[in-house]
Amino acid sequence: MNRRRFIKASMALAAACGTPALATLFSREAWAQEAGIADGQSRAFDFSVLQSMARDLASQPWGGAPRPLPQTLATLTPQQYNSIQYDAAHSLWSNIEGRELDVQFFHVGMGFRRRVRMFSLDAATRQAREIHFRPELFNYNDAGVDTRQLEGQSDLGFAGFRAFKAPELARRDIVSFLGASYFRAVDDTYQYGLSARGLAVDTFTDTPEEFPDFTAFWFETPKADDTTFVVYTLLDGPSVTGAYKFTIHCEQAQVIMEVENHLYARKDIKQVGIAPMTSMFSCGNHERRMCDTIHPQIHDSDRLAMWRGNGEWICRPLNNPQKLQFNAFQDNNPKGFGLLQLDRDFDNYQDIMGWYNKRPSLWVEPRNSWGKGSVNLMEIPTTGETLDNIVCFWQPEKPIKAGDTLNFKYRLYWSAQPPVHTPLARVRATRSGMGGFPEGWAPGEHYPTTWARRFAIDFTGPGLKEAAPRGIEPVITLSNGEAKQVEILYVEPFDGYRIQFDWYPTNDSVDPVEMRMFLRCQGEAISETWLYQYFPPAPDKRNYVDDRQMR
Repeated sequence: MNRRRFIKASMALAAACGTPALATLFSREAWAQEAGIADGQSRAFDFSVLQSMARDLASQPWGGAPRPLPQTLATLTPQQYNSIQYDAAHSLWSNIEGRELDVQFFHVGMGFRRRVRMFSLDAATRQAREIHFRPELFNYNDAGVDTRQLEGQSDLGFAGFRAFKAPELARRDIVSFLGASYFRAVDDTYQYGLSARGLAVDTFTDTPEEFPDFTAFWFETPKADDTTFVVYTLLDGPSVTGAYKFTIHCEQAQVIMEVENHLYARKDIKQVGIAPMTSMFSCGNHERRMCDTIHPQIHDSDRLAMWRGNGEWICRPLNNPQKLQFNAFQDNNPKGFGLLQLDRDFDNYQDIMGWYNKRPSLWVEPRNSWGKGSVNLMEIPTTGETLDNIVCFWQPEKPIKAGDTLNFKYRLYWSAQPPVHTPLARVRATRSGMGGFPEGWAPGEHYPTTWARRFAIDFTGPGLKEAAPRGIEPVITLSNGEAKQVEILYVEPFDGYRIQFDWYPTNDSVDPVEMRMFLRCQGEAISETWLYQYFPPAPDKRNYVDDRQMR
């Protein structure tokens, strides 16, 4: 857990505390034999059983908010909650000698009130047994928990789980599912960053956002040398239920998740977000409003990248706007999209707490036909790094009606770099600052100055140096204002080209300016497309103040 994970997940709780279908199928009986820590009755289970369960559940009313927790857990502080540690001796697969993978569970408490049920599934026999809560699975340390209040609370469940991979078994986790339907993974840096979700519901509509929960998990027991494990989960919320299958590949430098979901609408839904992800952007090279700190940049992700169905590659730098912004990028059968953290240089962050230079990127690769819809991006104002303010997801074009069934398959790549990228030149960085005067001079010094905003977009990659003798042409499109002083500069330190231009307003509008640019040579595109949303200041702020005048 970190600060942002706790705040986000505790605010996100809004789902049922139990399901009649689940209780009927997996009623608890006392068994004499033991299968690791699983102590429930053995029942047949596979993905089709889970789909039937989710479908049946969708025909029933939503179960409502979670039941209250015992007082000793409900009143925990974040520090106390973090003191509760799962006992590694009781991890899910601790009885597998020489194992590559293992799983431990999170305790309920504090804001994590969802009682999530856990099941161990034998991959050969397809028999599942529940793992019931009991205090001896945890070390309470100095959390101040009165364990007497937990005795006989076998239905308390768990808050979520985390997975480990050798050689870091029980020391550093690589996958975490905790809070509503949120989950995260790492790359080879073992540093968590942005989060994904099972589903987003009404994120940007005129109705309150819903946060459906993963309410139960089934873990297939892997072989000792497996580096892949399979987990099934049931989603339940006011408007929708779902059956999910996660095949999680724990590779050396990345985690890859194959996701298959079957969604069942309880009622009409205004907005469904598929493969949603949540990140943080406070400030960067082009947006300095909240960078009055010792850190040059603060963000989990620096851009939205899209590989459109027509083959076009898009780079959209993220913003921390002064008011909420929502953008929908229309597409048909997208090839991929994601929130990326491509700047991995420590010097650009100087952060020894958040280690933003180590944060992974997340790329979504659709595996079936998604049809028409849009990649949606919501950017929320934030004053710092403790709250996620970036949301991205795919929204199908067709409205969702009660009784509808949807099926999506996709892969999630958690890694430093996305698994694919354009063969053309890529955007390396975006910068902005004062404009309207020659580079190297101060505003008004020897030259009359008209207020403007300067943008510098750095491109690197194949084809640029070869195209230079034939002529590199920046193709700039603006929704308002005009671009002047366009320059094409070769930059030796990163062996690429900087396209620099000044944006001049042509009216007093403060509406966002949509900017678009790509590079071409003799009529042929040689770069991905750069998109940007600029927020002009009010007309009375469009001036430069000479500090020597002391005003």
